[in-house]
Amino acid sequence: MATALAKGLVSSQFVAVDEIVATDVSPTACEGFTAATGAQTIPGIDDLLARSNVVFLAVKPQHMAPVLTAVAPHANSTHLIISIAAGVPLRTMIDALGQDCRLVRVMPNTPCLVGAGASAYALAPGANSQDGELVERLLSTTGIAVSVPESLLDGVTGLSGSGPAYVFQIIEALSDGGVRCGLPRDVSMKLAAQTVFGAAKLVLETGEHPAALKDAVASPGGTTIAGLNVLESQGVRGSLIDAVRAATEQSRQLGRSS
Repeated sequence: MATALAKGLVSSQFVAVDEIVATDVSPTACEGFTAATGAQTIPGIDDLLARSNVVFLAVKPQHMAPVLTAVAPHANSTHLIISIAAGVPLRTMIDALGQDCRLVRVMPNTPCLVGAGASAYALAPGANSQDGELVERLLSTTGIAVSVPESLLDGVTGLSGSGPAYVFQIIEALSDGGVRCGLPRDVSMKLAAQTVFGAAKLVLETGEHPAALKDAVASPGGTTIAGLNVLESQGVRGSLIDAVRAATEQSRQLGRSS
């Protein structure tokens, strides 16, 4: 995710590549980051904070505690610190770094890797409106970004954070259906993926409710309504709703244990 954000910032010309620096305990990760972005990596968090004013903590939730411990002696009010660790609440970061620290919690998703991400962010009390505007501009280099209260970030995690996996499964299933009906696998996969992409693009660009767009495709007694009837009878709609709810609750559990 750090690589995706860096690539978005550079490709959009938001910053120059020599304005980005990163660090990781894994030399392999550092090498991969530099190979993908052209940006420099350095060995220590202390040096990174000395050279930076916006800092992304792009780590797994289980690694956040030691990272915060390492950051704490070097963080101050000149730093805007942005966490993308799922389920780690702002309260945990405030306890580690101080009440006045400028902190932002972000929930991005993997389509950031191709500039089509959906991110949401929440500001800690120490962050100001200018910080929020900067975060939105930063995240918008890899897709869209919306501001939400922190209490809604678990729901964001369940929807857009985990959502790409649901859609991948839908694409795979549509492709399998095409193969079942005689289409070659490569053709079926390409048609399935493009169909999902095109449908999403219609929703975003027309502003029409998905139900209205669905009805426009479903002619009386036609092929689409026959397929929709099967989806309804198999509970696909309810399953997707339950998937978002289950992922949201899991995010809440991660937050309670952090």
